[in-house]
Amino acid sequence: MGTLARVLQQWSQQWQQIQGPPASLAQRLAQDPTYRLASLAEVVAAAELGFRLDVNQATVDDWLRLPGVSIRQAQVLVQLRQSGVSFHALDDLAAALGVTLQSLQPLAPVLAFCYYDDLSPLVICPVAINQATLADLARVPNLPESLAQAMVRDRQHRGPFRNMADLQRRLSLPAETIATLMHYLRC
Repeated sequence: MGTLARVLQQWSQQWQQIQGPPASLAQRLAQDPTYRLASLAEVVAAAELGFRLDVNQATVDDWLRLPGVSIRQAQVLVQLRQSGVSFHALDDLAAALGVTLQSLQPLAPVLAFCYYDDLSPLVICPVAINQATLADLARVPNLPESLAQAMVRDRQHRGPFRNMADLQRRLSLPAETIATLMHYLRC
């Protein structure tokens, strides 16, 4: 073993003595309310310990505790919640973020929803609003023609929409409208 390797090994042993044995996940969650789950295995273990994230009350920091959630995604979810959009199921989160339901499924064990929809939503192919023509938008259920025209006009004038929260802000849309349309549109 080389000199550098020995020094690093000694330093590592001394550091472990100072810190003590690694804390269990239960201890880490109890001691550090901002502890970020490091893996999907920790998500499952945290769920078994009773850890839950209320999706309709979560802050950006709360969302960042979950592995794979970016700061942008956390900000979008919080902005939508602050504007009045409620998330009732995992597919609402997927629609709001423009990701597949399967990509969020590993986080499901720790996500808690205040309200549940007993009816399964239909499989929907969302329209890409940054590329959609008026004809494309005309096929979106519950999207008035005047709103479709405003979307195209705003996009041409100010550039693409960054996310659903940006669409809502730029067009001053009520939360109910976004909650309905987010299943049919993506940025």
